[in-house]
Amino acid sequence: MRARLALLVAAVSVLTLIAFLVPLALLVRTVAEDRATVRATADAQSLVPVVGTADAATIRLTVEQLAAESGRPVSVFLPDGTVLGAQTPRTPAVALAARGQSLTGESAAGREVVIAVQGRADGTGVIRIAVPQHELTAGVTRAWLVLALLGVILVLIGLLVADRLARTLVRPISDLSAVSHRLANAELDARVTPAGPPELREVAGALNHLATRIQVLLVQEREQVADLSHQLRTPLTALRLEAESLRDPDDAARITAAADGLERAVTGLIRQARWRHAPVQPASSDVAAIVADRVAFWSVLAEDTGRAVTLDLTPGPLPVGVAADNLTAAVDALLGNVFAHTPDGTPFAVRLAREAGEVVLTVADEGPGMPPGAIRRGISAAGSTGLGLDIARRAAQAAGGRLELQGGAQVLLRLGPPTSPRDA
Repeated sequence: MRARLALLVAAVSVLTLIAFLVPLALLVRTVAEDRATVRATADAQSLVPVVGTADAATIRLTVEQLAAESGRPVSVFLPDGTVLGAQTPRTPAVALAARGQSLTGESAAGREVVIAVQGRADGTGVIRIAVPQHELTAGVTRAWLVLALLGVILVLIGLLVADRLARTLVRPISDLSAVSHRLANAELDARVTPAGPPELREVAGALNHLATRIQVLLVQEREQVADLSHQLRTPLTALRLEAESLRDPDDAARITAAADGLERAVTGLIRQARWRHAPVQPASSDVAAIVADRVAFWSVLAEDTGRAVTLDLTPGPLPVGVAADNLTAAVDALLGNVFAHTPDGTPFAVRLAREAGEVVLTVADEGPGMPPGAIRRGISAAGSTGLGLDIARRAAQAAGGRLELQGGAQVLLRLGPPTSPRDA
């Protein structure tokens, strides 16, 4: 923007200077030509009394003296054809002046001033003074250079003023852009100092108000999430008490472990909501151990619903760059979708393998598959929240991988290795 403003001012300045300096330059040349012509005419007029009354010898002496003083070729054409002074042929202007008409005309060498002298007894004499081209343009080149230099100076001054004015506009805009980028990077305490024209100051005030409003809304949202998560502790406590009252120790241990896992997830959610600005450490977890644990958990439900489970799990450890809680939620989402989108008795397979520097978790079933676009957040055909596959997708992205849906009945979760603190 700064360069464009300077270019605009330069263009306007150049056009303005051309509109004024070109006519002025032509006027300077015309004035120089007229000045040289007037001097030559005055010199010729000074010879009129001599040519009209003196003899040829006196006229010759006077003409030679004038030519030496003026530096111009001076010729006098007498009625008898005698040419005194510079020996030049009779031009059409001289022939016309011999009839009694004085004039100024153009010649190949410049300009000629011819004056008819009447009153001689033998007829009309003619005085001719040639004005060379260099005398007609004397001082014109220097004047044009001065005008050109003046034009350049004015353009530079205009550019300097335009640059100063542009800086007063560009600097506040740059500050607005910098603060906008900081806000986009979650630096919600970033504020811009209003400066520049009133319009930019109004925009700066609106941006500061927006940042403050976003900060307030985020604080309220985090508090609501924290409160909601904290409210879940009561039913979790009741669930744990119910599990302890079961007669089957295995069922009690399984339900208690599930309640403990859910409580850990709730605690992590509270911490994430309340301490969002805490330093983030590089996440890492063992996908082999988590997948084995979650498959064992869901196998109980699979057995109850008559589903055959085929396992192909590479032994661990298999570290990946995602937190254990997030990876657990992602695996539960993938396995839970099998039960949500397929009828009872539908077999499914879980495969965990290392491929090309990443770990691939594949969950495939023999059901009808999920509808197109199921990965998009909030899309669900089974009456659920539609967040399961999106949770898995974000977990994969956190580990530098991706989530793939092949044919609707096969989901691939690709996970990258954990990052070092230096890379993070």
